[in-house]
Amino acid sequence: MAAVPLISIVDDDGFVRESTKGLVRSMGYAAETFVSAEEFLRSNRAADTACLISDIQMPGMNGADLQDQLIADAQRTPIIFVTAFPDEDIRARVLKAGAFGFLTKPFKDESLIECLDKALVGGRTDPAS
Repeated sequence: MAAVPLISIVDDDGFVRESTKGLVRSMGYAAETFVSAEEFLRSNRAADTACLISDIQMPGMNGADLQDQLIADAQRTPIIFVTAFPDEDIRARVLKAGAFGFLTKPFKDESLIECLDKALVGGRTDPAS
């Protein structure tokens, strides 16, 4: 029996974290939340994460820097970014680096589901791969 894919959610906004977690769980995935990029990195869950949903603007390390750190650490985890402050330069940067989505808050559940489906099909779904 295959393990349920883990979706990690990094966002400093508690409401967004919990509502996204609920949506992800309703789709049949496991979900774990983190208040910051640093907390996610300290958790050592990157290797177990099938897809990461991360805010861009956060205190401390931002989402784009988190993506850079994961790439530097050879973690090819698919990432979907969400932000309340869309910036075309940041959008271009993270998509060029391989992000599977860049959604503006508030986003429609269907938009996140579509990105998540694309990331899990096109990205790494087995942590051992």
